[in-house]
Amino acid sequence: MWTQLLLASFACALALAVPTQTELGGRIVGGADAAATQFPHQISLRQMGSHICGGSIIDRNKILTAAHCVTSDGPNGTLLVTPADLLTIRAGSLNRFNGGEVRQVVEVKVHEGYGNLYNDVAVLVLDRPLIYSENIRAIPLASADTPVDSPVIVSGWGRLATEGDVPRWLQWNTLSSLSTRKCTTSTLMNGASLICLAHDAGQGVCFGDSGGPAIYNGEIVGIAGFVIGGCGSKNPDGYAKVFYHRDWIIKHANL
Repeated sequence: MWTQLLLASFACALALAVPTQTELGGRIVGGADAAATQFPHQISLRQMGSHICGGSIIDRNKILTAAHCVTSDGPNGTLLVTPADLLTIRAGSLNRFNGGEVRQVVEVKVHEGYGNLYNDVAVLVLDRPLIYSENIRAIPLASADTPVDSPVIVSGWGRLATEGDVPRWLQWNTLSSLSTRKCTTSTLMNGASLICLAHDAGQGVCFGDSGGPAIYNGEIVGIAGFVIGGCGSKNPDGYAKVFYHRDWIIKHANL
């Protein structure tokens, strides 16, 4: 089962959502505490003051995250975009509860082709620029495809396991990139737009890590999107491929 990592937003409870059903569930599984200044691009995306997803600073007032973090299903198959005034970000802190800088989101730009796990990309515009420091810094977009079997670093405040605890401190782990062929299945036909990251059982991303970064060679190469068979299974995790979406991101973030 391919499942997206989502938030049951107005209940302020992290959740796991799939195209046909929603289950209650929302730390990097098997991860470790991040060190100060290790991930200066990482932000906590917050709805009505509560952490819902991760994201990455790509410019002083632009954040890259997953489309499913800022949308919900509307009537008759329509897609509702979360009002910007409900969203804030916290940057420059490993602690999801306090520290760093908080900014209001003023515009939400969702990929027009988002749906069925594909094009799960969104850009958020902040009310005022972030002040760069050793704890707050933009990360470059992927400049090339990630080589197969490369070590890719992921980070976030997602759960330890399905329905597990949510950590206070930012977590990280190292996964391994798969080939496009291995990323494509009978259910998922467009592996070219995704980067799939392999890991052992008891590793990987979980609910609340959505929208967060996957990093290779100092660049953001993926945006956390979905897990297969639950958090920490032996199956790979799915990320929107930043290199594939690079032109869209540059255009909509005005980079």
